[in-house]
Amino acid sequence: MYQKYFKRLLDITLSLILLFFSFPFMILIFFLVWFVIGFPIFRQKRPGLNNKIFTLYKFKTLYDVATNIPEDNRQSKFGNFLRKTGLDELPQLFNILENKMSFVGPRPLLKEYLKKYSNYEKKRHLVKPGITGLAQINPEPSGKKSWKKSIKFDIFYVSNLNFFLDIKILFRTIV
Repeated sequence: MYQKYFKRLLDITLSLILLFFSFPFMILIFFLVWFVIGFPIFRQKRPGLNNKIFTLYKFKTLYDVATNIPEDNRQSKFGNFLRKTGLDELPQLFNILENKMSFVGPRPLLKEYLKKYSNYEKKRHLVKPGITGLAQINPEPSGKKSWKKSIKFDIFYVSNLNFFLDIKILFRTIV
């Protein structure tokens, strides 16, 4: 019942509240990114619920390849700051309002991975992707991401999705 009705209501309510309070910052970030990096919105096709492809929105954090900047130098200090603070994810609030994402769920990976998933790994697409998820709040001690561990957390989430798990993940993400 939570997943079918209340999770969506929670997503809409929370995203509207966050948009209301963060919109002035989003406008500021938009123009700062435009000034420092280039066109501020990064769009990429990602698989969502039931493998349906949607357009993910983020603030751009890297210089374009077409700017003739060597690959090693595409990062900017400002872009790194946006990534570190998670501010580059703010445009995904619009993905939530479009009903393509949720606050909590497996992070949407690249669509190229769809061909590589085992049947077990495909289960991660039985729910909407999220801005944060169980794998994000349980990082490896080494700092390196483990594909197998991330998938296990994603499948655990899909199998055990409930209100209290979502609240726990949101709380730990904020902390």
